[in-house]
Amino acid sequence: MKKLYLPLIMLLIVSLEGVATAMLPEQFIGGDTWLIPHWSLLFLVLVAMLYDLDNSYYSLLYALIFGLLKDIVYTDMLGVYMFTYGMSIYLILELRRVLHGNIFVAALLGMLSIVFADIIGYLIYHLIGITPIGFGAYLLQRLLPTLGANLIMLVILYLIFQKPLQKWSDSQLRRTTSL
Repeated sequence: MKKLYLPLIMLLIVSLEGVATAMLPEQFIGGDTWLIPHWSLLFLVLVAMLYDLDNSYYSLLYALIFGLLKDIVYTDMLGVYMFTYGMSIYLILELRRVLHGNIFVAALLGMLSIVFADIIGYLIYHLIGITPIGFGAYLLQRLLPTLGANLIMLVILYLIFQKPLQKWSDSQLRRTTSL
């Protein structure tokens, strides 16, 4: 049963991202300023930091699966979120080997993953002509507001899921060592 917790939580978070986007005031979606919730990516960063063992890659698998799900549900182009989330989580998995997991490192890695995923997504959309704004306007009107809003959510997710993820990781470690 515990193996279903992470995918169910991820499914709930992806669903809540869509609800949150629909509930944002008009000036934050479609106007000059855009706030993009990347809550599923933030949760995946926490999974990579607090749940994955040195030789497990659950966060990377979930990044690919739920990135594709976000592509299917929320975008017109398949593969962008799957690619950017997968690459971001791979980067986080490599960085977590040298950084210790606490709320400050989680904030740093969460913001780094959003910057990486969002800029790569912007570049992909810009290269194929879907995003008409320039890079400077993108930074000020989309990336900075997105980082600010998502930082608040990262702290909330960390406070809610830190202990459960560590507990599930410990039980996973006990299962692998008893085999």
